Amino acid sequence: MPKQKIYYGRQFIDRSDIIEVSKSLKNDLITTGNYVKKFEKKIKNFLKVKYTATCNNGTSALHLSFLASDIKKGDVVIMPIINFISSYNMCMLLGAKIFFADVDKQSGLITPDAIIKCIKINKLKKVKAIVVQYMGGFPDHNEKFYEIKKKLKCLLIEDACHAFGAKYTVKKKLYKIGSCKHADISAFSFHPLKPITTGEGGCVTTNNKNIFNKIIKFRSHGIVRDKRKHWNYDVETLGFNYRMSDINCALGFSQIDKLNLFINKRKKIYNYYKLKLNNYKNLINFPKYDSKNHSSFHLVLINLNFKNLIKKNKFLNYMMKNRIFCQYHYIPLNKFSLIKKKTIHLSDYKTYFLKTVSIPIHHNLSFKDVNYVIEKIKKYFS
Repeated sequence: MPKQKIYYGRQFIDRSDIIEVSKSLKNDLITTGNYVKKFEKKIKNFLKVKYTATCNNGTSALHLSFLASDIKKGDVVIMPIINFISSYNMCMLLGAKIFFADVDKQSGLITPDAIIKCIKINKLKKVKAIVVQYMGGFPDHNEKFYEIKKKLKCLLIEDACHAFGAKYTVKKKLYKIGSCKHADISAFSFHPLKPITTGEGGCVTTNNKNIFNKIIKFRSHGIVRDKRKHWNYDVETLGFNYRMSDINCALGFSQIDKLNLFINKRKKIYNYYKLKLNNYKNLINFPKYDSKNHSSFHLVLINLNFKNLIKKNKFLNYMMKNRIFCQYHYIPLNKFSLIKKKTIHLSDYKTYFLKTVSIPIHHNLSFKDVNYVIEKIKKYFS
């Protein structure tokens, strides 16, 4: 048994990160300073997008995205029933009418067919926005989502909190998630478990100048300052303090240089798990993804042959007793006391939730630990 607990995710911090953060602490400004500008410019150049705005976490990034989209009371928003609670919470705070779309039973990804079915069954006449989410960092269906967005004349918002560094293919050309070539807005998280970290943090990207200007206002109290008279300012709209500090941006500025290194290590771990576990005794399967797209490998999702949640929880307890901490990603949104919505027309999400768990993947994870995880999983099903 390993000395250290094996978690499903962890950050990696090296000397170059510490040096960059230390530099930021010596600057005159440690918020709204040069590191914010430098990090935003680095993201913009990396993703090949026109506008980038950093913020203090992924939830804020989503809130800013919805605010800048002018989502208001009564507006119809479609989102996947499997996702973290943030998108739902932020939309509900704005008074939106939320309709859940089903997900693929293996990958947990929202699909074009599920969106179309959601519109038909709920007899939706006007859709304000569709929120798509790339579970585990795996993009899919980008071109078809874009076609639906154009047909409905609605906004397409990418909850890309898992997917910084991921790429998708349209007409044999690769694009980075966040380039917003086939979406209106992308929202990212830089939480410690994500492909890169700023401690806590996030960002929003777009190619729409009007959306970007709104985000900048909402991010900082709705304030617009006089560029010539620093003491003079106006408050043009309600807003928030969603700014990211220079200290956090300095960490992100350093981390982004290691993103390819991080993703390559994660990819090796993912492929090794798949080699050793896929189709094991016909009890373990890996979701099928479009091979033309490139994942950020935020998560390793495996489908296990559980017949009920009691057996799934028994497996998670067994792994925990062996110092391996797996996870749900995620509990369906309609299961929470806050929501409790009937979803008569949805079914595949139930299969996904019943059978899917996340197993450990991160840059610090040794292949000795990976083999230990594999050994324990196989032993459980022996």
